[in-house]
Amino acid sequence: MTVRDIFDAMSYGPAPESATEAQAWLDGHSRTFGHFIDGVFVKPGETFATRNPATGAELAQVTQGTEADVAKAIAAARRAQPKWAALPGHARAKYLYALARLVQKHSRLFAVLETLDNGKPIRESRDIDVPLVARHFYYHAGLAQLLAAEQPGMAPVGVCGAIIPWNFPLLMLAWKVAPALAVGNTVVLKPAEYTPLTALLFAEISREAGLPKGVLNIVTGDGATGAALVAAPVDKIAFTGSTEVGRRIRTATAGRGIALTLELGGKSPYIVFDDADLDSAVEGLVDAIWFNQGQVCCAGSRLLVQEGVAARFHEKLKRRMDGLRLGDPLDKCIDVGAIVDPVQLAAITAMVDGSNEGEVYRAATPVPTGCFYPPTLITGLSAASRLMQEEIFGPVLVSMTFRTPGEAVELANNTRYGLAATLWTENINLALDVAPKLKAGVVWVNGTNMFDAAAAFGGVRESGFGREGGWEGLLAYLKPAAKPRALKPIAAFPEPATPEAPGLDRTAKLYVGGKQARPDGGYSRAVWGPKGALLGHVGLGNRKDIRNAVEAAHAAKGWAKTSAHARAQVIYYIAENLSARAAEFAARLHAMTGTRGEAEVEAAIERLFTYAAWADKWDGAAKSVPIRGIALAMNEPVGVIGALCPDAAPLLGLISVMAPAIAMGNTCVLVPSAPFPLAATDLYQVLDTSDLPGGVVNIVTGNPADLGKTLAGHMDVDAVWSFAGANLSRMIEAESAANLKRTWVNDGRARDWMGPEGEGRAFLRRATEVKTVWVPYGE
Repeated sequence: MTVRDIFDAMSYGPAPESATEAQAWLDGHSRTFGHFIDGVFVKPGETFATRNPATGAELAQVTQGTEADVAKAIAAARRAQPKWAALPGHARAKYLYALARLVQKHSRLFAVLETLDNGKPIRESRDIDVPLVARHFYYHAGLAQLLAAEQPGMAPVGVCGAIIPWNFPLLMLAWKVAPALAVGNTVVLKPAEYTPLTALLFAEISREAGLPKGVLNIVTGDGATGAALVAAPVDKIAFTGSTEVGRRIRTATAGRGIALTLELGGKSPYIVFDDADLDSAVEGLVDAIWFNQGQVCCAGSRLLVQEGVAARFHEKLKRRMDGLRLGDPLDKCIDVGAIVDPVQLAAITAMVDGSNEGEVYRAATPVPTGCFYPPTLITGLSAASRLMQEEIFGPVLVSMTFRTPGEAVELANNTRYGLAATLWTENINLALDVAPKLKAGVVWVNGTNMFDAAAAFGGVRESGFGREGGWEGLLAYLKPAAKPRALKPIAAFPEPATPEAPGLDRTAKLYVGGKQARPDGGYSRAVWGPKGALLGHVGLGNRKDIRNAVEAAHAAKGWAKTSAHARAQVIYYIAENLSARAAEFAARLHAMTGTRGEAEVEAAIERLFTYAAWADKWDGAAKSVPIRGIALAMNEPVGVIGALCPDAAPLLGLISVMAPAIAMGNTCVLVPSAPFPLAATDLYQVLDTSDLPGGVVNIVTGNPADLGKTLAGHMDVDAVWSFAGANLSRMIEAESAANLKRTWVNDGRARDWMGPEGEGRAFLRRATEVKTVWVPYGE
């Protein structure tokens, strides 16, 4: 072929990356690896093969971790943790800085090894994954330096168990290890069984960085090893993987008092409006769904195109698909590499071939023999189609059309997931109108797959909870430094031998949808004072009452759209009306508890003022990300919060839970103090006269254990907080696994509701989700 022929054809020639150095590194370890525990590679045990997905060739033998191996790694981490935590932030920052520098120094080795082990194109490993790994360690070195000044009163959680997936092996390691080490935790990490090699290389360079023994430990193995780590005595589990496994982890960790963050599956919408730059949107879509062969939790796998441009857009997309190149991932001219394993290839194939819906278009491009799957587009599906609802986790794009922006939002949110979303439009007003309406933890405007260590990443709904990156992600590895006190149950006063009953019976009802309502079961119980006086009766709510309260809370969702200033005014008004009846409430508290109530009422009024003040001051942030654009961290309400209020301080405790929730735009279902419920029922009249819309606050009296179980298992409740007098933490967390709702439980520890730990930023963080909206700008 002549030079002229080459210029006429403009075809790509092969540009292979050498694997010589990576193969030599494997040979240097005799292609057999033990675990990395307490600063050394231990003798290999029973092993399994890790293979190159593109060729099927064995790369190395890796040890299958056992419960004993996990126990040794945790013991090493436990020994190392106190000294590591005791180091000044500056000292830990220097170690993280050294790790970042070493990642850069060995960047080509990391990139090639990642491609060999995972099958992703070398361009992605080299230009995206490895630079982001270095960025995370640099960024968290900075956070370690600033930690003491910016987060006083906080301490590391202890020993963290980290379980990472096979789609971004090295990057997910960085997302877990960097923040954990920055704040003084130690780590036991289990890489995915398909892709352990870059984690083992990272263990090796950690020794070059001088990282103290036991601070980082790596135990390889399959799902059984991960299960052993989850069951082990760690202080936190950080997991990235499938929703199914995440649900099992939530159940397994329930009631153990350990921290948990889950970054799970997704079925992310990719919305194209009719005014979008269609050519740019096509290029963005290639990145959204065929990046890493579509094996990305936040892949833009659901294409929603406005009806007027759908045919033209699909035609452009098919032409672009036909030009994608599949082949050797080490070839720098390849667009789509190999599927990670034959098991995953079979799952993708079965899901697509098993559906009889839609029109299937496969790219007219050569598909190599082996573990490869062609870029695929399926159009003409319905919203209820399995392919539209379930994660395929491969290079398969499904598509629907819409007519209006409202319909686009409705279709985008028609999923149990909520990890990410992309929208394309040249109308900035439309973009900023739609982005907050999308149920997703991350929204990209006119772009996709933008990540940075400074910008929080994570999902809502069944895409998990917690954030990775930024200060938001760092806080997940911290806990209050103060030593907690054990929770002491408070029992209701019993009926006396000679009751002192008033002449007029008084039965307090439930408060649902802004109205008083009789309990569905028709049962009530007496409330006795400490001296034997019958103070009244309260209804015993049941699961139907919770159902009605949750429906009322959802019907009041317009509260979230009310301006923060308007919400503040309502909360101030509640405080004003409570102040007008302060003597009455103080007398009620004294009658129920035998303790003077003036101080508690005054504290409740002050707390309402505090959260009225916070309502329009809990600001988001514009993150300093390395693009020409901004990443906006926006604090959004969680949704419907079910809360079991504390027995101690029955009025103040309820206010301390209710006020931050509604200040941030949530609606709530409250279960008041079981022994002292009448302060809550007296509050109905205050709420009624304070311009609070019906359904924003709903109060159901009754047994917290029974009502809490119903709330935790309710599929339309977004979060449950449990400060009940009994330790219901295990039950709440286990029941919450059904829809992976957020939980905040007391773990059998008391809280001083009159003091600083009864209010503040911790409550505001629990009442909000951080949504990161990326908006690039420029032509």
